[in-house]
Amino acid sequence: MPPCLDVYVWLPECSSEVQGRCIESYVKAADDDERLHTLIRAHTQGGADDVSTLYLKARDHYQASITFTRDGATVLGLSVDAPDDLPQTLRLAEQLMEQLRQQFAAPAGCAGVELPPAGDRSEWHEEAWVLLRTGELTF
Repeated sequence: MPPCLDVYVWLPECSSEVQGRCIESYVKAADDDERLHTLIRAHTQGGADDVSTLYLKARDHYQASITFTRDGATVLGLSVDAPDDLPQTLRLAEQLMEQLRQQFAAPAGCAGVELPPAGDRSEWHEEAWVLLRTGELTF
């Protein structure tokens, strides 16, 4: 199995409307996944206060993810296969990142090979595994 290039966008607030649009656009068969609904309820109704990531089947990509951060933001992610041609995969990731940023009005995006989702702003700014970065987070 080839490695994956993970593409993420940062959403400053935890909005169930935006999460719903993400699920409708990118997640396959999410309606009967009770884990998803439970996680969203816990984070949008204030019942959770730690980082949570839910990995889901994606419609057109290897995988989709939704991460609820320690500081109340949401990180939306899509993973794409990264076979031998990394430059071509990076171009695809850059296009996907810009598409997600526009679709969800995300101020920033990043991508990297087998990159875990950020759990807070400080993790978002870590550079160790990031290959692409666009936009900025304001404090």
